[in-house]
Amino acid sequence: MVTIGTLPASGNDVVHISPGFTIDDNLIEERFIRAGGPGGQNVNKVATAVELRFDAGRCESINDDMRWRLSRLAGSRMTVDGILILRAERFRTQELNRRDARDRLVELLRRAAIAPKKRIATRPSRASKERRLKSKMHRSGIKRLRGSKPDMS
Repeated sequence: MVTIGTLPASGNDVVHISPGFTIDDNLIEERFIRAGGPGGQNVNKVATAVELRFDAGRCESINDDMRWRLSRLAGSRMTVDGILILRAERFRTQELNRRDARDRLVELLRRAAIAPKKRIATRPSRASKERRLKSKMHRSGIKRLRGSKPDMS
């Protein structure tokens, strides 16, 4: 759930992603468009779907590593200019689709904020090497027994 509040210093709307991490609401642009799918006559008259555009390239609270992870998570939804485009048309009302798009944006940003853990290379133990070799020898023995039988004449 996105909580929208105001910063006391500037008065601009911000979107709180996690404690200590907010984005400026001015970087989010929403357009209401006609949704496809079922809905009867109403679907042809009312623009209930939301196309949310977030300018990640201009966002100062996102560092380069997070921006790279966000572009990897977003895939084709991120443009070359660094604008993330999310389309929400799951619901039949503008408000629910708007909330859905913002929730998906927050979830993407939260996932991008998590830096992956560095892998620590480890070596297999002597016992694990021996177990592996023993199982390979056992398996090759089974396969050797499947071979042709000796001629008994």
